Amino acid sequence: AAFEALLNWKGIEVADELYTICKESPSSNYFDPALTTYVKLVSNPAFTGENRLLSLRKAMEIAKTDAQKIAILQQIEKTGTFLGMLYAGEFLDQKPVQQAAANAVMNIALGNKEYMGANVRALLNKVMEVLDNPDAGYQKEAIKKHLAEMPQGEGFVSLFNGKDLTGWKGLVQNPIARAKMKPGQLAKEQAKADEVMRKGWSVEDGMLIFNGKGDNLCTEKQYGDFEMYVDWMLDPAGPEADAGIYLRGTPQVQIWDTSRVNVGAQVGSGGLYNNQMNESKPTKVADNKLGEWNSFYIKMVGDRVTVVLNGEKVVDDVILENYWDRKLPIFPVEQIELQAHGSKVYYRNIYVKEFERKEPFKLSAEEEKEGFKVLFDGTNMHEWTGNTVDYTLEDGCISMIPSKSYGGNLYTKDEYGNFVYRFEFQLTPGANNGVGIRTPMEGDAAYVGMEIQILDCEHPIYKDITPLQHHGSVYGIIPAKAEHHSAFKPAGEWNYEEIVANGDNIKVTVNGVVIMEGNIREATKNGTADHKGHPGLFNKKGHIGFLGHGSPVKFRNIRIKELK
Repeated sequence: AAFEALLNWKGIEVADELYTICKESPSSNYFDPALTTYVKLVSNPAFTGENRLLSLRKAMEIAKTDAQKIAILQQIEKTGTFLGMLYAGEFLDQKPVQQAAANAVMNIALGNKEYMGANVRALLNKVMEVLDNPDAGYQKEAIKKHLAEMPQGEGFVSLFNGKDLTGWKGLVQNPIARAKMKPGQLAKEQAKADEVMRKGWSVEDGMLIFNGKGDNLCTEKQYGDFEMYVDWMLDPAGPEADAGIYLRGTPQVQIWDTSRVNVGAQVGSGGLYNNQMNESKPTKVADNKLGEWNSFYIKMVGDRVTVVLNGEKVVDDVILENYWDRKLPIFPVEQIELQAHGSKVYYRNIYVKEFERKEPFKLSAEEEKEGFKVLFDGTNMHEWTGNTVDYTLEDGCISMIPSKSYGGNLYTKDEYGNFVYRFEFQLTPGANNGVGIRTPMEGDAAYVGMEIQILDCEHPIYKDITPLQHHGSVYGIIPAKAEHHSAFKPAGEWNYEEIVANGDNIKVTVNGVVIMEGNIREATKNGTADHKGHPGLFNKKGHIGFLGHGSPVKFRNIRIKELK
């Protein structure tokens, strides 16, 4: 009667009980109905595909009959996950369940065009060999078409072969200390570190296991921009469970036991634990209970990190700070590490896909000689502060992607008085932005400082504006010249701009054409042109800012030279 009650139970909370019954009485009449009900409960589409896959893998580990395995593979197909596709691929050689595995691989791959790479191609070619059903002819044609359209490239590469520690090494100090070592010294330290690593890390049953003694496990290869998958599980029996994933040699995406409230672990795993300026906590708790597997998807582009835990986004495009020296941006290229923290941890399914990396912008020899410094080189936003949410890093640019907060400004961390400021910008049709100069970070920069207008002023929506509002004008104070019409390239193309602020003299050049030149003291000796108060007009110095007005705009290759 108790067992019947469990089988008829509607909620997920009974799943663990049914699983325990299967494990405790594998030879009884209870096994099949318990496993069947467990599979049905954990396959509920209300759960994320990632969590369904983790539970279905548990079911597969104890499944005994082909019918049970086929039922599990049919549910794995519905998860639509990349790791689900790879897992189903492991069953393509098992004759009795082969068709279910082939369907799962085929339907997940064809339903997700972004799943690409060598392993996906190999699996689909194998599926074509084994497909055996009345529709196999059509299906093979669909797969061939999909393969022909799939972008080339290596895709996700496994960092862990499931057998040994190939591709991994021990930890030698931190990235700054390593960079200072001579090759001979580094090799000697590496040999010592590898010895320590082999005592702490081992491979068992396709899992990478840390026994709680020793130091971090590091990839031999270094990575720039990438996305990765990694499954992890903390040992429930061990001492204070705690681990993490170091990105480019830097701590870390946090992993811990959420019951450890004395150290603040109730916020959940996945946060950028060592951040001080930028958000360090995850946005929600998405951990599975201690002793269960969890699945991370981590994406790192430039200095930005996104983390999805068990299918729930917990970190969204947040800047990762350089823990080893906070005055420096994050390293552009470094190793990935699995953190060793004195407690037993298990890892599996470690895959990395690298993104093509933009070369960092460098000054010309001439600009270097003149004393320019780079404020944005396309790899990090370390020199900037303010709204780093709507202003993000994309394709080597600072990209304004307006959200609900509608604009919000991005400022240089440092203040500047007299300078030559050079940058490139790209507008969308009708876009409106601005460059604040000598401005504080609070208030409207056009008045508490000075605003050099950035505007797609050729757009019909601006047909009634005055020259005081045109691109390049000192907003409300000095109008842009008539020549500005010929200077611009159309929206969607890159323009090159230089702003010179030297005492009271301001000059703006776009694509080699001077579109505004004037003296703010001269221009205001009979009052301001727009008849408004500009209390910050004569500030000696202040921040430089991009002033958002809710339009998508991009900036790149930003540099500055300070004038005496």
